[in-house]
Amino acid sequence: MWSSTRRVLQELFTQPAARRFSLSPAQNTVVVERWWQVPLAKVGGKPKLHPRRHRIYRFVEDTKCAPKEKMELILTQTVPRLGGRGDTVFVKKSVGRNKLLPEGLAVYPSPENKEMFAEELKRLREGRPEDRIQTRTGQLTVERLKQCKVKIMKMPADDFQVNKEVVSRHFQKKLGAVVPPHTLTLPFESVTELGDYWCEVTVNGIDTVRIPLSVVPYVDMSLKYRWLQKLQRQHEQEVAAGTSESVAEEEEAAVKAVSDAEAGKDSVSPVTEASAEPEASAEASAEPETAASSQTSQETTAPSSDSPKKE
Repeated sequence: MWSSTRRVLQELFTQPAARRFSLSPAQNTVVVERWWQVPLAKVGGKPKLHPRRHRIYRFVEDTKCAPKEKMELILTQTVPRLGGRGDTVFVKKSVGRNKLLPEGLAVYPSPENKEMFAEELKRLREGRPEDRIQTRTGQLTVERLKQCKVKIMKMPADDFQVNKEVVSRHFQKKLGAVVPPHTLTLPFESVTELGDYWCEVTVNGIDTVRIPLSVVPYVDMSLKYRWLQKLQRQHEQEVAAGTSESVAEEEEAAVKAVSDAEAGKDSVSPVTEASAEPEASAEASAEPETAASSQTSQETTAPSSDSPKKE
């Protein structure tokens, strides 16, 4: 036993450092407790352990599966998606140890570091406006506000008016941005008329953003109102479809009447010609018949006076 242990230790210490680190097992902790409680012993005496019973343990917790705590650091430079210089952030231990600390982007939150960065931030915020530096959160806020537009519906109440408090509530309710009234600048004290206006928001007393502001008519957004609007749209669509169908039917009827009229005209002309031809032939045949009848009548009349009379 001792020989095998000595051989393992000798191999471990004779290998290179990188090799020893790669082969070192993970240091995990497992929490267990005795299944059978050990009875209390006398004062100054040793507890009496059962040879088998007190060697049975119950599993309680494995620290490998426990949630990992995050590391608290103070940023020394502006890091995207984390913060700016002097901000306290909580990151994963792997990110802090492998990126932020080796690259000098953050330091540990020791009392000395906290005091130093707090004093620096205080000087920046209390100094001249041109000497101040906008924080990372402030920069993101400015970029977000540049893409915003505020719309306020004119309520049907008699005491309706638009002022700094109303605009601040709309920022928080509609856009999710906390804009205190003292950071707002309006071109009016209060307004009640519809129209397009503007407002300015000052972020950390450094940057100012102008945002469009519109006062629009009141629109009921309740479920009943939307249902009525939907029915009205459906009715308008049905009326439009019915009107188009009736117009199409009238056009078809007109085209059909014109075609029928043209077809009737073509069919009447040959019939008229055919009926005229028999009439002409009848007249022609009537003329010889009239001549024949007149000749027959002359033959059957009395003889002239020159002919001898019968006695």
